[in-house]
Amino acid sequence: MDRAARERREVLQNRGLGALDGAMSLILILLIIQIWLVSATLNSYLAGFNEAVLPGAIISGLLFLGCAALYRFVNDVEKRSAVTAGKD
Repeated sequence: MDRAARERREVLQNRGLGALDGAMSLILILLIIQIWLVSATLNSYLAGFNEAVLPGAIISGLLFLGCAALYRFVNDVEKRSAVTAGKD
């Protein structure tokens, strides 16, 4: 394998690592927001504000779907990098 091909592979692997870092950071932020939202919704419900439950549940579900999509993205990037690393 020539030097240019190795350098190109290293650049692609570094991009993949950057994408993984960004996706994992977004997952962490979304999970923190989701935990805060669930606790605030539960607090409102226990205080007698029943109308806050449905919007809180819907938004929490959307945050969960966002985390699931990012998790799938991370798995796909890891699989692609494992296939690329296996070609060496």
